[in-house]
Amino acid sequence: MTAVTAVTAVTAVLTIDMASVRFGNVQALSDISLSLARGQRLALVGANGSGKTSLLRLMHGLLPSTGRRVLHALQPEARAPRLAMVYQRPFLMNLSVRKNVALALWLRGWPAAERAQRCTQALQRVGLLAHAQRPARDLSGGQQQRLALARAWSVASDVLLLDEPTASLDPGAKREVEALLEDFAQEGMTLVMSTHNLGQAKRLATHVAYLEAGRLVVIAPVGEFFNAELPAAAMSFLRGELLWA
Repeated sequence: MTAVTAVTAVTAVLTIDMASVRFGNVQALSDISLSLARGQRLALVGANGSGKTSLLRLMHGLLPSTGRRVLHALQPEARAPRLAMVYQRPFLMNLSVRKNVALALWLRGWPAAERAQRCTQALQRVGLLAHAQRPARDLSGGQQQRLALARAWSVASDVLLLDEPTASLDPGAKREVEALLEDFAQEGMTLVMSTHNLGQAKRLATHVAYLEAGRLVVIAPVGEFFNAELPAAAMSFLRGELLWA
């Protein structure tokens, strides 16, 4: 097991090579290297402050860094992958549910003639079509998260980055969001998700990466991560999480 996944140039979507991020005197990420394959489902685990959110933002291109961040052209489409990010508490405009999706489509340059139909498809996809005219901020937490996923789906995202997407939801809403993510993955979307829920990582991920103090300690296939001998830091974290559970 290494800090760089075995991804070929043909299947790679995104590569991070020896990237570091600082916030003033704080070293948020140190010498991160990984390659993300198309169709991969990567769960990021680690304690609070380990760098999971910073890594997601780096992957999305939102943070300045040293090192390299490379988006690889998709094959056979020969175009750059489209990325979207969903936060634990999604930012929603003070508009209707439908207009929140329509705005995302407008910002991504979708033709005006296609936006109405795409909005309907996206809201139907996540079970919110009946709420299309409601103020988005009046929705429940689970519904707001589903709306954020609808926006990401509507713009035909290839890579979806998720920061603790179910952390503040009740069990029923968590199941709904997990089911949507599973469906998105089955349709070919590449997922990267930070989570403290190891059961969720087992259910949804194909690979798991453990971060500690801004460093990527290990990345491995999900079965190997939970069943093989890991570096001491990762084993200590897992034992603590499993005992707590």
